[in-house]
Amino acid sequence: MLIALIRHGQTDWNLAGRMQGRSDIPLNAVGREQARAAASALMSAETEPWDAIVSSPLGRARETAEIIATTVGVPPGATYDELIEQDFGAAEGTLVADLDTRWPDRDFADKEPDDEVGRRGIRGLERIARDHRGARVLAVAHGTLIRHTLAAITGHEVRLYPKLENASS
Repeated sequence: MLIALIRHGQTDWNLAGRMQGRSDIPLNAVGREQARAAASALMSAETEPWDAIVSSPLGRARETAEIIATTVGVPPGATYDELIEQDFGAAEGTLVADLDTRWPDRDFADKEPDDEVGRRGIRGLERIARDHRGARVLAVAHGTLIRHTLAAITGHEVRLYPKLENASS
């Protein structure tokens, strides 16, 4: 069993430096090209073929998965609610550059607790593993979700994981 986590391609909010969270912002043209480039990189790597591709249900992740699936030759599979991005509550739509001024402690109203994000991501990976026993699976998700999940798995601090670029793994 192998699960590779990939961040979705760019959206206009990524480009503008806005917090997206669960806001369902679509890919832009650059994001679609990033997804195609990620798919090409996956195909050019000398590895075994992928068996499945799954994603978060948010449109930017789903479309990234569909673009990659076309190139790697597997149909896009299920969506997993556990892979959805962290809910940033009142901060969604806010410029990242304004966060420290508005919320110095990053204590946004209605924000999903950080420690729950990683636990939710692990539940998603466990569910994918059950649904795709022994398979090689690409899972398209979101940057903060991926970082918190990796931190929860390894026991390291989230801050030790760098920000993932769009359409990277």
